[in-house]
Amino acid sequence: MLIEIVKSKIHRARLTHCDLDYEGSLEIDIEYLEKCGMLPYEKILVVNATNGERLETYAIPGDRGSGVFRLNGAAAHRGSPGNIVTIMSFALMTPEEAKEHLPDIVVLNDRNEVVARRKGRKNLPL
Repeated sequence: MLIEIVKSKIHRARLTHCDLDYEGSLEIDIEYLEKCGMLPYEKILVVNATNGERLETYAIPGDRGSGVFRLNGAAAHRGSPGNIVTIMSFALMTPEEAKEHLPDIVVLNDRNEVVARRKGRKNLPL
């Protein structure tokens, strides 16, 4: 049996753009993806803390250093620039693997600067 466990998370990102005239997805600065172990084009769950919306999509790598969090296509209806979102990816694991797994977490401030990195609850260097 396999169960689905949180693999990585970007917590409290602020949307920088919403672009209806693009194929759907969430564009994320590649630096954020690398810091939390998300892969380009990986399936993600986006939870909008500002308006309560949730959506599944995939992560498009954005330009390094751009700080971009851009909702694209129909997904752009689920948020507005400045909305606070949490972005999660998941992995399938056996219950035994899941007991040992700790998710990679990046926490951002109101300027989308990394203020904390964790492996589970253990703090890591920024």
